[in-house]
Amino acid sequence: MKSSSFSPSLPTQRKIGLISLGCAKNLVDAEILLGDALRHGYELTQQHDQADVLLVNTCGFIDLAKEESINAILEAHRHRLHGTKVGQKLVVGGCLAQRYSQELAKQLPEVDAFLGLDEITRAGEIFNRLFEQECSQEHRINVSQRAAYIPDFDTPRVRLTAAHTAYVKIAEGCNHPCSFCVIPRMRGRHRSRSIDSIVKEVEGLVQSGVREINLVSQDTTYFGMDQWEKKVGPRQQVDPSRGPSLIGLLDTLGHIEGNFWIRLLYTHPAHWSNELIAAIARNPKVARYIDMPLQHIDEEMLASMKRETSRQHIIDLIARLRSAIPDLILRTTFIVGFPGESEEHFKNLLDFIEETRFERLGVFAYSQEEQSRAAKLPHQIHPKTKERRLREAMLLQQQIARQWAQNQVGKELNILADTPLLGRSEGDAPEVDCRVHFLQPVTPGTFLKTKITGTRDYDLVGEVIEKL
Repeated sequence: MKSSSFSPSLPTQRKIGLISLGCAKNLVDAEILLGDALRHGYELTQQHDQADVLLVNTCGFIDLAKEESINAILEAHRHRLHGTKVGQKLVVGGCLAQRYSQELAKQLPEVDAFLGLDEITRAGEIFNRLFEQECSQEHRINVSQRAAYIPDFDTPRVRLTAAHTAYVKIAEGCNHPCSFCVIPRMRGRHRSRSIDSIVKEVEGLVQSGVREINLVSQDTTYFGMDQWEKKVGPRQQVDPSRGPSLIGLLDTLGHIEGNFWIRLLYTHPAHWSNELIAAIARNPKVARYIDMPLQHIDEEMLASMKRETSRQHIIDLIARLRSAIPDLILRTTFIVGFPGESEEHFKNLLDFIEETRFERLGVFAYSQEEQSRAAKLPHQIHPKTKERRLREAMLLQQQIARQWAQNQVGKELNILADTPLLGRSEGDAPEVDCRVHFLQPVTPGTFLKTKITGTRDYDLVGEVIEKL
């Protein structure tokens, strides 16, 4: 995608104040939305009281995210009421708008317009319409019933990340039947970009100084399989020599000139193959980091969650990954309090966490999402039980994480500087993982060979040896 920066403000140029919530995939949507607004003469402002349009880009994944989104919308409206900007418009976009636009339009009359996921490339046009006419109820809601859009390499985009790191969305939507999830309802079925499109985008980013490419989609390991299935049917083994695949994408990206990392986020355990593992192991530009949400390990829970994997498959896969990729950092997430989860099921999960010792791990309490299959299951778990189990799992992981951090002392690691005093290793994704504290100021956006000299809880402390 084309990265842009807004031009200097003109007397007639309107401004946008952005509040973006949720995951990296949602952030890319916000960047594309701003890119279209730029084409229509808008510019981004950090001063929300000066914005002509106040945009809340929402998340609608789980209850906590929905609550945060609603609170952000109401807070934006309160800010507008007490502000000095005359005629300021309040617009709501993102997953929550896609999922609940009709209901929100009735419950939140203070919102001037709702934008769906497919409408991000029409944002400027929709914003302009708000200032040109009074919007009817019909014009307030700009949401396609079924999301089908996917960006290309030349889609205008205003990057919101630091100059040296970027997210690249390689696909959109999801085909998985997970019973707890409604993402396929919001974002549609999986649809992959072409390898050529992604390569052109990454080449442009690297040339502009980006040092970290984070590949994202709902399931990055499913990349290309939607096109393959059109030819040979579902659930067939992908042959990378006969069609697009993540293997082919990583091999091609690895040949791009420049000093940069490729980070693989949001993988699914059902689609890993020995060929894919080998592709990562042989490519020095792919970070030794795999984000693979597992959600549970108990056989009954995996079946009830419709995870398409067994306990033994997961155990074997982790062993294969760690054996084939030296110094691998594994990040995963688990759900506790899923309907029907007994104390025995939960203990099986705790035992697995202790035995496997994931370097990075997060835990969520189950959220009963309407329209999901799991919402209708019997034996829903009491909220206090969910909270207790979440605390127990995280306390265990905190012990593991502290021990892992202490074991890094004395090692020399390649660190990417984010700020003059903070950086990240290959094993740390932006925003969600640990950091390295430098003992002396450094230049952001540079790779530094760093000796780890201590820890700060889960974070590391390091002394720079040399610039790489």
